[in-house]
Amino acid sequence: MRATLRWAHSDLRTHRGEALFLVLATAGIVVSLLLATALFGYATNPWQRVFTGARGAHVWLHTGASADTGKLAGLDGVESVAGPYPTASTTLASRGTRASVELRGTPERPAVARPLLTSGHWLDPANPDGVVLESRLARALLAAPGDTLTLPGTGRTLTVLGIADSAEPRYRAGEQAGLVWAPPAAVRNTGGQVIGLRLTNPDDTDYAVQRAVTVLGSGAVSEVSTWKQARAEAQGDNRLLGQVLGLFGLGALVAAGLAVHGAIGTRIRGHLRDISVLKAIGFTPGQVVRVFLLQHLAYALLGAVAAATVIQALGSLIPGRLGDAVGVWQGLPGHTVALFAVPVGAVLFIGATTGLAAWRAGRVPPVPVPRRAAPLGGRLSGAARQALGLRLPPALVLGWHRAFTRRLRSPATVARLALPLLLIVVAMSAWTTIDRFDSRPEQIGLPTALTVHAADLTDPDARTLLERDPQVAAAYPGVEVAALVPGQTATIALRGLGTHQDPYPYALAEGRTALGRDEAVAGQGLLELLDVKVGDWVRMTVGDQPQILHIVGRSIEPENAGRVISTSLDTLRENDPGLGPTLYELRLRPGADPAEVADRLADAGQGRLDVHAVPNPADGLSPLRGVVVGLIAVLALIGLIELLTAIGGTVREGERDLLALKAIGLSPRQITAITVTSTAFTALAAVVIGTAVGVPLGHWLIDSQGRSSGIGAGIAQGPPAVLLLLLGTAAVTGAAALAAVPASRAARRRLADTLSAAA
Repeated sequence: MRATLRWAHSDLRTHRGEALFLVLATAGIVVSLLLATALFGYATNPWQRVFTGARGAHVWLHTGASADTGKLAGLDGVESVAGPYPTASTTLASRGTRASVELRGTPERPAVARPLLTSGHWLDPANPDGVVLESRLARALLAAPGDTLTLPGTGRTLTVLGIADSAEPRYRAGEQAGLVWAPPAAVRNTGGQVIGLRLTNPDDTDYAVQRAVTVLGSGAVSEVSTWKQARAEAQGDNRLLGQVLGLFGLGALVAAGLAVHGAIGTRIRGHLRDISVLKAIGFTPGQVVRVFLLQHLAYALLGAVAAATVIQALGSLIPGRLGDAVGVWQGLPGHTVALFAVPVGAVLFIGATTGLAAWRAGRVPPVPVPRRAAPLGGRLSGAARQALGLRLPPALVLGWHRAFTRRLRSPATVARLALPLLLIVVAMSAWTTIDRFDSRPEQIGLPTALTVHAADLTDPDARTLLERDPQVAAAYPGVEVAALVPGQTATIALRGLGTHQDPYPYALAEGRTALGRDEAVAGQGLLELLDVKVGDWVRMTVGDQPQILHIVGRSIEPENAGRVISTSLDTLRENDPGLGPTLYELRLRPGADPAEVADRLADAGQGRLDVHAVPNPADGLSPLRGVVVGLIAVLALIGLIELLTAIGGTVREGERDLLALKAIGLSPRQITAITVTSTAFTALAAVVIGTAVGVPLGHWLIDSQGRSSGIGAGIAQGPPAVLLLLLGTAAVTGAAALAAVPASRAARRRLADTLSAAA
């Protein structure tokens, strides 16, 4: 055992840099996997905890004020109900910020769908204007208990008594109204009511919705939301971040395992004589295997323990959502198991790849078997001899020959080096896609920057007021209503935007723009929900009125999980001639600041305009930029380990050819150039393969995520050609530069030192 430790210590002193790189790479991989685990837990468990603690309702039905919702409590499968509660839609303002809200008249604190107070207290009958805000709405309004909220245009004020968490769909500016619990007396101009159903079997949600709509009548139901939609919305971008970290973490783990396997294989070929001596003095094959295995397991274990310690101690201090996710994850029941299992799994995987390579060391015979000499890894091919005959530089021809004529070793080396480069290209694709959301939002379904709701203004007056602003390029009138899908199991968003004369500029990924009568475009989420495709006709119900539309295109829809079908306002007016616009989508001129335009319009409207910025999915993906940078650093480190391994193998491969090369008159500089050229060609092949595979793979992964989220395929943006060229140039020149020093030293070795070199 003592001799084994001494040999391992000697080998560590010889390969300090390689050991350090392996420890750092393992630490980076484990950090990525632990952050992915934390984000998955953060995405799912907080909402589930709120739903369980609140005894949440599985179905929420918004109905007309006259609907007889009392019948729903007796339906099969309904365990209990929340409400019905009267509701009113309005706008609240606080500290210059506005939000669309739903006032819900709640006479007492519910037993089902019970709001979980996080600060303040519940409604007080002695304070008829006191309200409780849903937590995300409170953050948007910068409101806290004791603050006063105003209702623009009415002169009324409300006092915030408390902030509460809810398992219902949360506030999203421009998409989902915020929830405000208020005394029934504070809910004026009631527009309807809402009732929640808690089911005995959550898997029967669709059937329960169908039964409830049938009992009430489709004309009585204006909107349906389920616990599945609320959970998916709550997971949102956190789940995406977790998927990205997990995917790249696993990819980096595979790349690191292959890099370790290649490094050990190369070192074994360079230490055949030393291993034979160890066996000659009494080392068994098992001891030789254990030397390599335990040595690299120690490196991996050190990196994994360091990563777990850093995440446990400092993870919650990471700024932004990642830190919040780690803080919540550390309080979950499975945290300790995951904190132990992830590093152990990474170490075991690296140990398995190490064991396969170390097993070859155990098979080395005690007496080295002389190998037949062969110039430069094999007989020169006819093409190589012709190239030399054409007086091409020997370094170029022989470097190419050495790089690609080592049978299985050359493809294996190129493949191991191409894997981290491939993942880097995929990570760059993710970066450029996020940048596309920021810099060219019109290409991913966000042609407008502001949404305006006008009160007490006719359509001509509203459009005149909006288009008077010099930075407003166009104002598209529109309306958005909830529509029941066939089967009455869910509601979708039906939008009428623009007119036939001034159509709305949808971002189409498939088909064509809706121009004719009854033509519409739909999001990916709607197509999958209804199991239809472009070219099909669909029927939906708005109130008690059917609407039949012909889907002629698929639009990229970042809102409402893609469950949106859009047509022109003129098409909807054919079914309802009295329908007028309830909102306006504003397209701004290039360079315009949406916040400044929104402030000017709000001032010009004198309380009659409610202006919101159109939400951009990239706002929730900003932490992904830092994640991509970190992942690229880890992958670059793994690539560096593999590159150093390839350089070491190339130098050792050339040792047996040194005498022959000097005998034919090549100078040390030319011999050095052969090794450098061979390494550069290997790196170039890896760059070509990594780029050729990474770009389409990145497109496919990003578009697959787009389809699963409902936005739809067509959002992926590959890295610019200039950026890919810079990456390839940096990889090739870096490889050549790293190979120059060891190649120069090897070329200047004494002739006597090369006689015992083994390849």
